[in-house]
Amino acid sequence: MAYNILVVDDSNVIRKVLIKTLSLAKVPVGEVFEAANGKEALEILDGSWIDLVFADINMPVMNGVEMIEKMSESGMLNNIPVVIISTEGSLTRIEELKAKGVKAYVRKPFTPEAIKEVVQDVMEGSNGK
Repeated sequence: MAYNILVVDDSNVIRKVLIKTLSLAKVPVGEVFEAANGKEALEILDGSWIDLVFADINMPVMNGVEMIEKMSESGMLNNIPVVIISTEGSLTRIEELKAKGVKAYVRKPFTPEAIKEVVQDVMEGSNGK
């Protein structure tokens, strides 16, 4: 099954690198959507079928934590797993995000192997939508 994936990062370069990494990792991808911040991501989530979200924490307009809180409030987080990809790596922050409903955390820089492993863990661990 191919996954529709939303990549949320304020860096266009990081979004492109992650999309390329998904391809290198041979992750079955249907459509890829891109957003530069949490607000754009929520608009995409409202209008598109998304199976998995990769999101940065630190972004302008609406950061990743705010986006996760909005997804939780609307019930989206129950059906759409979120994986945080960030340079921020404190255990406290990671535990805090997981408590909010984030499924996994990948530290930048990432490898194709790490991305493939997290997609398998998260998507096989969830029952999809």
